[in-house]
Amino acid sequence: MKYLTEYLWFNTQNHREYINITSEIEKILKKSGIQEGMILISAMHITAGVYVNDAESGLISDIDKWLEELAPYRKDYRHHRTGEDNGDSHLKSLLIHHEVIVPVTKGELDLGPWQQVYYAEFDGNRRKRVIVKVMGD
Repeated sequence: MKYLTEYLWFNTQNHREYINITSEIEKILKKSGIQEGMILISAMHITAGVYVNDAESGLISDIDKWLEELAPYRKDYRHHRTGEDNGDSHLKSLLIHHEVIVPVTKGELDLGPWQQVYYAEFDGNRRKRVIVKVMGD
């Protein structure tokens, strides 16, 4: 079994952003030489997430609207008593989740026809990272 660990770094311009990272994951996979196995992609911050879905701008807007409806920005989160103002960002991260595992078959990401890997930022304008761990033969 072979392993490769890489990190992707982000410093988004907006408070919330959804970034398609599929091509970067594919480059890391190629570098690893793995033909059969899996890739773990995990946000290493509690106000960000990683998910798999369609790369369609209307859907991305719908996801953002849905998250804002479920976890809206409010001033009254108990978390804000600590001096932070990002309680909604933590909740949005819980809804999206922080990681995905993508299978690797014949040296390629084994995604469905429309599936893409996304990094979701909910508390931007600061440096954050994602770990990408490739495992297999």
